[in-house]
Amino acid sequence: MKFVRGVALVALGFLAGTSVVGAVPMLLDPHGEPWQMPQSFLEHSPFHSYLVPGMILLLANGALSLFVLYLAMRRRKGYGWWVAVQGCVLCGWIGAEVAMLRIAVWPHYLYAAIGLALIALGLALTREARAD
Repeated sequence: MKFVRGVALVALGFLAGTSVVGAVPMLLDPHGEPWQMPQSFLEHSPFHSYLVPGMILLLANGALSLFVLYLAMRRRKGYGWWVAVQGCVLCGWIGAEVAMLRIAVWPHYLYAAIGLALIALGLALTREARAD
């Protein structure tokens, strides 16, 4: 199970890093002009700027995945469930984003796969903990 935990740690680290890197520009310039994200992307969403989506991204996929990464690195009791929860949060984020944008591009598929992998890895880690 070292391999499963290792893959989960790498996936959580990647998710945390890319979520923070993606959220910071949304928070610094919520109108998306310097990074070429037009406001028209938000026309089918309840948002008028990228500020709230940036805050949600930072908290739900950045901060939460850092917290789960910490739990997994320390092998805290029940960390497998947290890994699975982070996968569910990520899949929910991607599903909502695709629904609001009304388009799916390759990063959506990549992050959906990471979310599904986190769910499977978390459940495997939970199963292993019960077997001990």
